[in-house]
Amino acid sequence: MTRISVLAVAMGVVAILAAGPASYGQATRPSRYHPVINPANFVGVIDNRYLPLSPGTTFIYEGTKGGVPASNEVYVTHETKVILGVTCIVVRDLAFLDGVLEEETLDWYAQDKRGNAWYFGEDARELDESGNVVSTEGSWEAGVNGALPGIVMVADPHVGVRYRQEYAPGVAEDMAKVSSVDKEASVPHGEFDDLLLTKEWTPLDPGVVEHKYYAPGVGFILGVMVKGGSELTELVDITTD
Repeated sequence: MTRISVLAVAMGVVAILAAGPASYGQATRPSRYHPVINPANFVGVIDNRYLPLSPGTTFIYEGTKGGVPASNEVYVTHETKVILGVTCIVVRDLAFLDGVLEEETLDWYAQDKRGNAWYFGEDARELDESGNVVSTEGSWEAGVNGALPGIVMVADPHVGVRYRQEYAPGVAEDMAKVSSVDKEASVPHGEFDDLLLTKEWTPLDPGVVEHKYYAPGVGFILGVMVKGGSELTELVDITTD
């Protein structure tokens, strides 16, 4: 397919795209990815069908990482952070490996009027067994050092759609592509159908590919690393304040 540059305007959010008609956001040429964010085109809630983030909600995940038991507690806080004039919801992610907290991350999300969920960056802190911060690798914030926000979940996903989830050159460049919208899966939290399946990867580590499943009205329920390692993540429970 011949690739051309086009100008897309979606509810005041402008981006230079460099991909075919099945793309949402620039997937192959970072130099042409230039979203222009208008705060007036964002809303104060995140109710995307496949990624609802209601403050006070905690998602609990369990699985394995390299054969070692792993778990995550993802809490949608009542806190906000303003980035590029947009009020973002702060989500705290605690990652445990073999029962020991190894990473604490604050993620910043917002949603535009069309319903696309955007990712504005993260404050990532890797910890040692004593709880001391040993690394902040992977941290980035839109508008700082050339970093730009990305769409972490489109409003109307359909098979073949590709989108850039984040763009901090050399730090965070995650990509996603919709593979299916009618999958089924069973996880400890329950059985689900009509699942959205995405293929997710980063050009910074091209040998790693993950499949992620999202349930309507629930969000992320299952992640399976299908290339480059052994990792499984399953939704175990959802609680609210």
